[in-house]
Amino acid sequence: MSEVSIAEARNHLPRIVQQAEAGETVHITRRGKPVAVLLSDREFARLNTPRQGFSEFAREWRKNMIAHGIEFPAEGELENLRDNSARQDVSWD
Repeated sequence: MSEVSIAEARNHLPRIVQQAEAGETVHITRRGKPVAVLLSDREFARLNTPRQGFSEFAREWRKNMIAHGIEFPAEGELENLRDNSARQDVSWD
């Protein structure tokens, strides 16, 4: 990760773009404070790719397990596994 001022970025843009293309993140500053980040198109695309939500992942994972013949509790069976007994006070003395 490198840091350049706006003036330096303006004067050396081709070199800074080459750094970003090579995978280096370049922070651009104004008066020493960060104002922008230059990164490769590949990294930008990776960061902007929508991620799968947990519930969607869990549904697909369960379908995959069933498709491979791995036994898995039916929906709702896991709800009864929670310990609902009264909580005990814990002393940290």
